[in-house]
Amino acid sequence: MTDEQGLDAAQLDALCANWPGATRSIKWEVDLVWSVAGKMFVVLCTLGPERGRLSFKVERERFLELTDQPGFTPAAYMAHAFWVSVAEPQQLGEAELAGYVRQSYDLVRAGLPKKTQAALDAG
Repeated sequence: MTDEQGLDAAQLDALCANWPGATRSIKWEVDLVWSVAGKMFVVLCTLGPERGRLSFKVERERFLELTDQPGFTPAAYMAHAFWVSVAEPQQLGEAELAGYVRQSYDLVRAGLPKKTQAALDAG
């Protein structure tokens, strides 16, 4: 990740590709989506005026704290599930972005049925 580009598709792929059960898809024609067991955990807009916008799930307790910070907004259509968007992820450090994405994966995975979680661990 570079400070000038933020988090691009290749960098997001490299970050998420080896996590158990993580799969990549393109949704809504412009968004790169990583999911675990069919549940989204991060979305990167790849085309259009919102190109580069990164959205992910955060802990319920941190949602208001983060959305009060400059650069963070409630994610469209997903704020009810405690998702935030960062319009300019290049404003955040590499480790911070990677941490948010991994935490989102962990939160979504923790919400899966125990049997599904066990299958991810076994796979």
